[in-house]
Amino acid sequence: MIDLYTTSTPNGHKVSCTLEALNLEYTTHAINLQKGEQKTKEFLAMNPNGRIPVIVDRANDDLAIFESGAIMIYLAEKTGKLLPKDAHQKSVAIQWLMFQMGGIGPMMGQANVFFRYFPEKIQPAIDRYQNESRRLFEVLDTRLEGRDWLADEFSIADIANWCWVRTHRWSGVSTDDLDNLKGWIDRCYEQPGMLKGLEVPEKVENLLKDKKAAEEFAKGGGSIVQK
Repeated sequence: MIDLYTTSTPNGHKVSCTLEALNLEYTTHAINLQKGEQKTKEFLAMNPNGRIPVIVDRANDDLAIFESGAIMIYLAEKTGKLLPKDAHQKSVAIQWLMFQMGGIGPMMGQANVFFRYFPEKIQPAIDRYQNESRRLFEVLDTRLEGRDWLADEFSIADIANWCWVRTHRWSGVSTDDLDNLKGWIDRCYEQPGMLKGLEVPEKVENLLKDKKAAEEFAKGGGSIVQK
């Protein structure tokens, strides 16, 4: 059995979607970031950096693993699924996973901070992170020309990038004219476990359809990033 400590964010969804795709049994522990539950002594014992998600594999000597990409690799290797078995293609998949970890995630995350969460709007910062996110989208779009997935088969690389890219409207980043990317987003939604994984630990409604809910969510996010 696996214990998952998470909240409803792209990084959290990367792991819950992976667990669902692999059909693994797990218990969810929702972490309230606004209350600082990720900074408790108990949580820091699992992840000294005080960030979600974290898993504890009870079947492997209570092994605690933090960093969403590391968790995804561990789960894929544990089950022999969601990573190509061919060494060449496995390397390709991990490269695109790292592309998300080092590029898509940080850039979209900072776009969210400056576009949604900071009380003051610093336009040069907003432009910087939205433009860089868009550039990275274009890299993905080019990669997806004539192919369904980032590697030769659906893998954790697709899950990781998709969990962030699908939220592009919240980040204020356009996917206009990126038809390969948009087609890939739709294909990912159709893969087993993805929709269910997005509801862990709780379903977040489309905030862009509810201005008041969006404002409250952004206010909560602002209280976290300024701590």
